[in-house]
Amino acid sequence: MTGTDVRNETEDSGPSGYAAARLRLLTEEARSGPPRRAALSALTDDWLAGLFTAAAEGLGGVSLVAVGGYGRGELSPRSDLDLLLLHDGSDPKAVAALADRLWYPVWDLGLALDHSVRTPAEARKTAGEDLKVHLGLLDARHLAGDLALTSGLRTTVLADWRNQAPRRLPELQELCAERAERQGELQYLLEPDLKEARGGLRDATALRAVAASWLADAPREGLDDARSRLLDVRDALHLATGRATDRLALQEQDQVAAGLGLLDADTLLRQVYEAARVISYASDVTWREVARVLRSRAVRPRLRAMLGGGKPVPERSPLAEGVVEQDGEVVLARAARPERDPVLPLRAAAAAAQAGLPLSLHAVRRLAATVRALPTPWPAEAREQLVTLLGSGRPTVEVWEALEAEGLITRLLPDWERVRCRPQRNAVHIWTVDRHLIETAVRASEFTRRVSRPDLLLVSALLHDIGKGWPGDHSVAGEIIVKDVAARIGFDRADVAVLSSLVRHHLLLVETATRRDLEDPATVRSVAEAVGTQSTLELLHALTEADALATGPAAWSSWRGSLVADLVKRVGAVLAGDEPEEPDTAAPTAEQERLAIEAVATGSPVLALRAQTEPPADAGEQPAGDPEPLGVELLIAVPDQEGVLPAVAGVLAVHRLTVRTAELRALDLPDGVEGSVLLLNWRVAAEYGSLPQAARLRADLVRALDGSLDIAGRLAERDAAYPRRRGVVAPPPRVTVAPAASRHATVIEVRAQDAPGLLFRIGSALEDAAVRVRSMHVSTLGANAVDAFYVTGAQGAPLPVDEAAAVSRKLEETLRG
Repeated sequence: MTGTDVRNETEDSGPSGYAAARLRLLTEEARSGPPRRAALSALTDDWLAGLFTAAAEGLGGVSLVAVGGYGRGELSPRSDLDLLLLHDGSDPKAVAALADRLWYPVWDLGLALDHSVRTPAEARKTAGEDLKVHLGLLDARHLAGDLALTSGLRTTVLADWRNQAPRRLPELQELCAERAERQGELQYLLEPDLKEARGGLRDATALRAVAASWLADAPREGLDDARSRLLDVRDALHLATGRATDRLALQEQDQVAAGLGLLDADTLLRQVYEAARVISYASDVTWREVARVLRSRAVRPRLRAMLGGGKPVPERSPLAEGVVEQDGEVVLARAARPERDPVLPLRAAAAAAQAGLPLSLHAVRRLAATVRALPTPWPAEAREQLVTLLGSGRPTVEVWEALEAEGLITRLLPDWERVRCRPQRNAVHIWTVDRHLIETAVRASEFTRRVSRPDLLLVSALLHDIGKGWPGDHSVAGEIIVKDVAARIGFDRADVAVLSSLVRHHLLLVETATRRDLEDPATVRSVAEAVGTQSTLELLHALTEADALATGPAAWSSWRGSLVADLVKRVGAVLAGDEPEEPDTAAPTAEQERLAIEAVATGSPVLALRAQTEPPADAGEQPAGDPEPLGVELLIAVPDQEGVLPAVAGVLAVHRLTVRTAELRALDLPDGVEGSVLLLNWRVAAEYGSLPQAARLRADLVRALDGSLDIAGRLAERDAAYPRRRGVVAPPPRVTVAPAASRHATVIEVRAQDAPGLLFRIGSALEDAAVRVRSMHVSTLGANAVDAFYVTGAQGAPLPVDEAAAVSRKLEETLRG
């Protein structure tokens, strides 16, 4: 059915005909994107014009005007109809009656309507008071009635906008900034608002308004395509949900992707991010130009007076060879020859980042259009300028984005294309892969004084996740890629080996520190063998912290920092020639011995809580301010019996205490004291609120051990009320045996969705398997728990291989069930 056929049917059938034609148009698989939006706008125009003509017969001085998104012809399936009934004020009662005859048919069809009835003077006055109204009127489009009335309003509104631009544009910029603060950046959000987030449709509309002011204009290349792409996604979202929503929720992404003919939800997000990045960059450039023009206008009269009416000459300050500062931006010098100087893009970028200034749009585009490719390997200056750029801190981000917007980054580093705009579906990560890499370099720039080779630290920070663009383990893939990239950049063989090792092992320290027993010599030796040298360990320590800080708030804490620092200290000692000592479990502290004797004497558990707020002295650099609580040390002595681990884990879960580390062992009592005692030394933290009193924990632990406290029932009630996102299905748990992780115990690693009582379920399953837990190391990142359990058989020896495999299979079945 053609657009003409649809309009004819509408004219013949009235509102019901419009509804049928609208439905048919929205369900046509062959038509989507701009053609469908244009057809839907034309269909709606004809219907409303017909309503107006019938209702306004004999009434003059009235017109029907589409404003806002409808005025731009951007009707999505569930868009509001933004309408203005404009009149000359000669017959208010007749106009009010006309409005009723127009609005009610729209409401009767269930369409959302944003409407107003005003004279031109009223519309102009309201626009002067309300910026959003003024923005909507900039897109005013005549639908029916008195064309001269509509044209007059359009002319007046545009003239007012241009005359008031010095006042209204800063107001518009502030509105955009407030919205960005509230909604976040579209190019990084897993559930973005396509309209309100920074880089979304609102910002694209704001750029149109700036252009209409004639004060400045946005870079146009790619902008219309980016806007159209976001509108296409919104259309598919409306059709998928049947609702007027701009929020691209996780549970709708697969369906929206299918509606657009895309491979999967990740492909959808990547396209959304690319579009948002174009709009965000255009916004940055445009608002910078607005500020420059307004600043120039404010200064020009004074300069003219000082210079006797002569034209002022812009001041240009040299920054580097071929690079100067002019009017708050970094531009190319007049003598610069990009076609003869392949290092110029990196030199200009480094100079801009070091000066904390933006690269001008004109300079970046000239570089992209004329510069020659760098030779392989890069000359030393190019490598040095890259390192300078990466080490410049926060200004690096804006400069890097400017290079990337014009395609210069992928020309310098072709492997970058695979990680560009790549989403990370992990609640811990707050950035796309490429932005995370830049953020890691920014963080690493703070640690360059801690390492002997800051250049290797910065480049490894930039490339540590480059393997995420390839299938398989990204650390393994990254190691291969970095060998090639580092050689191409011009590092020698020794440095290439260090960089590839850093990328291969960039997760080694934090994973080992939080999931393995640091008292076990096998743990420390394995890390020392992987790292190899003291200088590489030093670099890896700084890279680990920078990577975690750049990931998100959940990825790093003083507690994690203290564990990593402890591991680094132990590994450093081994690399220096000292052998790690075997753990001595025979000598309890005085407090542990006191608790054990009391437990034997009373025949029941006793416990003590001790807060720890200061990190160890060797925990590395800590953030300024109050020390972060590392948790509370919980010491429990229990007469040896079955079910201790699940009982303790269950009681802590009931009291909403998070377990960070745990150790459980049998204690040798002093001579003359009969009985056997289990000692638990755990570090815990309150999920929220204050810690419970020790007496309450002890009372509940007594009840859990004698069976009068139904822990499973209490946790099941909480689990039923635990909030879950509709449509979000967590991956199944996975249980594995870590090979050769310890000479003293078998290490069983559990990866699962974190939930109340997870440790209680694991402890119960291990108890049923008749294995003893020597210690456990708990690591929770966002919604994911990765817990390592050091277990032995009844005689205290590691489990045989077959038995260990059977225990892990049984535990996985239990957690999946």
